[in-house]
Amino acid sequence: MSSELSAAAKAQPFYRRPFVWVLLLALAGGGVWLVMKPGPQEPATAGAARPPGGSGGGQRGGGMDRPQPVIVAPVEKADMPVYLDAIGTVTARSTVTVRPRVDGQLMRLLFREGQTVKAGDLLAEIDPRPFQVQLAQAEGQMARDRALLLNAQQDLERYRTLVEQDSATRQQLDAQEALVRQYEGAVKTDQAAIDSAQLQLTYSRVTAPVGGKLGLRQVDVGNMVHASDANGLVVITQVQPIDVVFSLPQGQLTALLRLPDGGAGLAVHALAPDSKRPVARGKVLTVDNQIDPATGTVKLKAEFANDDARLFPNQFVAVRLQLDLRRDAVVAPSAAVLRGAPGTFVYVANADKTVSMRPVSIGPGESERTIIESGLQPGEQVVVDGTDKLREGAQIEPVSREEAVKAMTGGGTRKGGREGGAGSPRGGAGATARPAQ
Repeated sequence: MSSELSAAAKAQPFYRRPFVWVLLLALAGGGVWLVMKPGPQEPATAGAARPPGGSGGGQRGGGMDRPQPVIVAPVEKADMPVYLDAIGTVTARSTVTVRPRVDGQLMRLLFREGQTVKAGDLLAEIDPRPFQVQLAQAEGQMARDRALLLNAQQDLERYRTLVEQDSATRQQLDAQEALVRQYEGAVKTDQAAIDSAQLQLTYSRVTAPVGGKLGLRQVDVGNMVHASDANGLVVITQVQPIDVVFSLPQGQLTALLRLPDGGAGLAVHALAPDSKRPVARGKVLTVDNQIDPATGTVKLKAEFANDDARLFPNQFVAVRLQLDLRRDAVVAPSAAVLRGAPGTFVYVANADKTVSMRPVSIGPGESERTIIESGLQPGEQVVVDGTDKLREGAQIEPVSREEAVKAMTGGGTRKGGREGGAGSPRGGAGATARPAQ
């Protein structure tokens, strides 16, 4: 019987044996206990020492109450020039295409490309021999007709004597007088032919009609040139002096025309568009006599001596026209002027190290300074950097521009380190000089 039971037990499958299920249940229970086992508890003192809201919240709350470092600058009273800015195009005073005035073979070119020439300088020579031959023919015809005229004049004197002696008729005298006048006309025609031949011979020497800078030559020596050639021999551009043409909005025309001579003679500066650096100084020549209806602008022309050849024809330049000079104007840094929902305003630094938002009315300005028509007084301090985190009544740590520059360049490092360093609550000069971002 026992042998049968053992045989039956051996015949059961592996997963039906009881000890296998007991082992699997024990392993599962141990795994659940490990997963659900609680972690180590923090000491009670740690929870008691943490302020309400957690350490991160406490630090954020303290940071909001900490004074904001800003850079301030004073409002001043100064003489402020009023400028009008525009974009202009440099134009040559004159541009001349040098063309031959007679047809012929080009024998010589007497200039270098890019050379500066004066009016009357010899530039090229065309073969003069055909024109010399024409001149010789005209002079020969002149000699012949003069001889005929002289003979006719002598015959006229004889006819007059014969008529007085009744040895010749009046008709013969009149015919001789007409012959003399005919030869006189022929002599005048010959003189004109001589003058024409001499002029053609002169035109065989091509000279500069104006002074200026030469461009690239358009033809080589040995070619046949004609007065009808479109390209000519070379182009001359007059660049000393040179002009700049620019446009202003029609709204600014009234202030311009109030000036003597309609603004003629006003100082004009040409600036490089990339760096706003003055390139040349000139004066206004004239204002155009009509407004362009398509753009609503009026053109002005300014003259520049261009002695250093800094201006080049067809070059684009920024033009700054000094319209006026406001004396003893209230001036603030342009960086302090902000625009928002209230309009134009500034942040004024108060004596108690707080800021006040002050609406202002602004006038003309430039990149660095702006005229304040109302809202500020000379001597007040305005925030020029670090305004993005400010609000009415905010606490600030003001730093002047000079101190900020010194700190950024390392001038205040040693002093800041002695006074408390970057980690101290005040942070030293270096910490307060950094503008708020």
